Amino acid sequence: MKINSFKTNERGLNRFFGPLEARIMSILWNGPEMSIKDVQRGLEHDKSANFNTVMTVMNRLVDKGILSKRTAGRGALYRPVQTMDEFIENQSKELTQDLLEEFGLRAVNHMLDALEEADRDLLDKLERKIKELKKEG
Repeated sequence: MKINSFKTNERGLNRFFGPLEARIMSILWNGPEMSIKDVQRGLEHDKSANFNTVMTVMNRLVDKGILSKRTAGRGALYRPVQTMDEFIENQSKELTQDLLEEFGLRAVNHMLDALEEADRDLLDKLERKIKELKKEG
């Protein structure tokens, strides 16, 4: 699944989702399978949300392939298709590949410039990865 919009002016999950989508995903990533009513109750801690609005947003997330839905009795239960870590990993990878395809060396130069502020562990990991790639090539 590929999210088609990435918001550079937002933070966290709001970079990939609308505000209500992000709150819903946060609730579902931190719990078991849930019904729409369960998620609506979880949303009430911050700000109330209409049941039909929550249902519409959750069903759109199913249509986008982000949530799965299964029938349970007279209702349905929802859960994320990927863990939050898997989602962030896949979206970061897609975004990086898109930047490299579209901007090539410019994107690489900016990524290298950003490493000036990276911690030692990240630099060590990058160094190991470059060594692995050189052995393969």
